[in-house]
Amino acid sequence: MAPKQTKAEKKIAYDGKLCQLLDDYGQILVVNADNVGSKQLQNIRKGLRGDSVVLMGKNTMMKRSVRIHAEKTGNNVYLSLIPLLVGNVGLIFTKGDLKEVSEEVAKYKVGAPARVGLVAPIDVVVPPGNTGLDPSQTSFFQVLNIPTKINKGTVEIITPVELIRKGEKVGSSEAALLAKLGIRPFSYGLVVLSVYDNGSVFSPEVLDLTEDDLIEKFVAGVSIVTSLSLAISFPTLAAAPHMFVNAYKNVLSVAVETDYSYPEADKVKEYLKDPSKFAVVAAPAAASGAPAAAAAAKEEEKKEEPAEESDDDMGFSLFD
Repeated sequence: MAPKQTKAEKKIAYDGKLCQLLDDYGQILVVNADNVGSKQLQNIRKGLRGDSVVLMGKNTMMKRSVRIHAEKTGNNVYLSLIPLLVGNVGLIFTKGDLKEVSEEVAKYKVGAPARVGLVAPIDVVVPPGNTGLDPSQTSFFQVLNIPTKINKGTVEIITPVELIRKGEKVGSSEAALLAKLGIRPFSYGLVVLSVYDNGSVFSPEVLDLTEDDLIEKFVAGVSIVTSLSLAISFPTLAAAPHMFVNAYKNVLSVAVETDYSYPEADKVKEYLKDPSKFAVVAAPAAASGAPAAAAAAKEEEKKEEPAEESDDDMGFSLFD
């Protein structure tokens, strides 16, 4: 039997493990572990086994180990972890996809009853229906202003009732009612608070962004840069095409108003003198789109026309 480690030896072993994990893994999820039991945490460890390691510990111990390891290695990127170690938190070191690991952690949530004094993480609504309680419990519902009626010898809730609001503390009456009804309204598990990726720290909401979201944000950013560049007349790659078009419009306007001309301006001047020439040029373009529009309209008419009934559909024949 191995001798029991002293407190100092445990601290040394923990420090060595944390430093080794910092060297081996570049990605870390900082998670909140409030109301997470030991068995639940054990299941999470099993589920993440392979490419991830869950490490819990005292914040002061973790901060000290991170700070000393950063000094020893000269790698100050680890220091960005220190401000994140606040509250009941743990670290998940991983080499896998951060989004997939985050989703895997979220699977291990377990239901929990509403205990007195607990701050509600969500709104709690009691649904209508038969409670299975005998009529002697009616006064209990009246205290909480829950409308009820007696149906077949049991108490029935008439309408949905918002019993507890998010952020409020659970009272003794609310906790007792939920216990009587067998409702476990809350669920707890490890909640990702921050994501550390090789020195960069960002919110876990970033993991939910899709390619479409990134494209949308990029387009919005380009639009802002373009608008600003045009407003202050500062050339940028985004604004250059618009500046060239606007400049050409100015040159064309001058050519139309004066005797100065060039081939492209001559065409515009001809259209202004005789608009019918422009109509002749524009007609083929409009005509090319006409067949497609006509075909589409024909398809719509077919959908709207009711199908003709045959003799068989009517259930008899004219020659019977």
